[in-house]
Amino acid sequence: MRNVHCIALLLAIATPLLAVGTKEQAKSLVKTAIADFKAEGPGVLAKVTSKDPRYVHDDLYVMVYDMNGKCVAHGANPKMVGKDLIDLQDPDGKAFVKERVEIAKTKGSGWQDYKFTNPTDKKIEAKTAYLERSGDYIFACGAYSK
Repeated sequence: MRNVHCIALLLAIATPLLAVGTKEQAKSLVKTAIADFKAEGPGVLAKVTSKDPRYVHDDLYVMVYDMNGKCVAHGANPKMVGKDLIDLQDPDGKAFVKERVEIAKTKGSGWQDYKFTNPTDKKIEAKTAYLERSGDYIFACGAYSK
């Protein structure tokens, strides 16, 4: 009986760590964050950074940047907030924040591929992010490829 309890406990702990968000869910989180930002104002940025479940789901989290690449909210790493990330590069040398700003300025929204550390397993993985400009901000969320 004890083994059954141990297995159940392990599954309860491991299952959330294995959950993988989809591209559709990432886009939905961005849309939710933008709608809430429009309705509630800048207080939503603090909610994103505090990992409010409206903006964080499994391995998905919303990030918000200004139009110069400065991080103003981050649902996985609050240490990023306030940092100028315009020159941040992935392991392949791709300046993905700079690309994100360009997409937002020229297209208003879109998808981008890059590599980043997955917060659930701390491994560098391929990621596809949806981003959308709202006023002077860029809201983004990416799904990791497993």
